[in-house]
Amino acid sequence: MKFLFDFLPVLLFFVAYKLFDIYVATGVAIVATLAQSGWLWITTRKVGTMQLTTLAIILIFGGLTLFLRDEQFIKWKPTVINWLFGGAFLLSQVVGRQTAIERLLGSNLALPSPVWRRLNLAWTAFFFVLGGVNLYVMTYYDRDTWVNFKLFGMLGLTLVFVVAQSFYLSRYVKESEEEDE
Repeated sequence: MKFLFDFLPVLLFFVAYKLFDIYVATGVAIVATLAQSGWLWITTRKVGTMQLTTLAIILIFGGLTLFLRDEQFIKWKPTVINWLFGGAFLLSQVVGRQTAIERLLGSNLALPSPVWRRLNLAWTAFFFVLGGVNLYVMTYYDRDTWVNFKLFGMLGLTLVFVVAQSFYLSRYVKESEEEDE
């Protein structure tokens, strides 16, 4: 459910783009991300680092898009966010007791340290590749194709990655369950 909640601003961006234009869609994405962060604060009294980073980037790049009337800024947003997350995950490999992915999922999974580190590196690579693919699509394809990729392509790639990761993790989850019995 959280995954869908996180994609809500992207979905609303897509709908607003199809109904209006890139600038209305950018405004909708800004408002939706602000509302999403506000909702998280009201309901949980905390907003995660990833959410705050996304909010800052949408405010900066979305704001520049609207202020300068230049769609290139909003097109760069997914690349910047993914590369920032990739950098943060990579940095967590060498700084701190836990990797970024372990901090995010550690309460739900019990995995050996080497598995957490491999999983973290996989997410690092995924974020860098996804940012690069966005850069490629925004550079070599038209705006309509980029908007469709932003919703369907990025969501599809993320789902495929999560499913592949689930297959990889399934052998460790089974071992953990057997140890609990």
